[in-house]
Amino acid sequence: MADTDTRIQPRKSGLTLRQKRRLSRGAQYALFVAAVIAFAVTADWGRLQNQFAQPGIAQRLFPAIITVALKNTVLYTLSGFVVGLVLGMVIALMRLSSVGPYRWLAGVYIEIFRGLPALLIFIFVGTGVPLAFPSVQYPGGIYGKVAVALGLVSAAYMAETIRAGIQAVPRGQMEAARSLGFSPARAMVSIILPQAFRIILPPLTNELVLLFKDSSLVLFLGVTLEQRELSKFGNDLASTTANSTPILVAGLCYLLITIPLSLVVRRMESKAQREIR
Repeated sequence: MADTDTRIQPRKSGLTLRQKRRLSRGAQYALFVAAVIAFAVTADWGRLQNQFAQPGIAQRLFPAIITVALKNTVLYTLSGFVVGLVLGMVIALMRLSSVGPYRWLAGVYIEIFRGLPALLIFIFVGTGVPLAFPSVQYPGGIYGKVAVALGLVSAAYMAETIRAGIQAVPRGQMEAARSLGFSPARAMVSIILPQAFRIILPPLTNELVLLFKDSSLVLFLGVTLEQRELSKFGNDLASTTANSTPILVAGLCYLLITIPLSLVVRRMESKAQREIR
């Protein structure tokens, strides 16, 4: 009699891998929709509207929130970005230098200013420097202070970004430039840096978005009514009206800048990936 194998084989699922993925995705969507519905049903929308969405209070913010607060926020951000970019480029070149002390100084700067909270740097620029050097005057007053504070914060991050961009350029580019009679400095400025900036433009734009939000720390430097940025403006009006609507409107003004910039970053990253492929 033939020997028959009576072992029970495990039953295989009839679902394909694609079907399993669709089922998993559908379950996640269903869970998300259920969470949204639960939030919508249980939230007290009347109290939320009363505290955060009073049209009359929001109307009182205009046009000052645009002509004063948003304008100052943009000026603070751009000035800090320029200072950070210039200082970051110098630090990046020091980091790549063949001179040991330059590399060590650049490394110490990067580690310190990336490790310290931005708030401490603002306090140091606004209070520490005037106490240590009473004769020192920032050009532009509060705008100069903000440019220095934001520049010190962003330079440490930009330096590493620029260094990575320079190192991403093939070494043959420098060798080719030198063979054509370029000095190392001229080759760096004319050949290497333009190619590096094409690579690092998306992360630099992302740094601009971060600086835009860090500009809210300006309130710790002490500003006048005409020097307020969005956060300070919204907070002052919220205290005056005993309502959070000004803070919400200020947040929406931030989104007017950060969302378009984020979209630009994503488009540049997609374009760079297509060029690589």
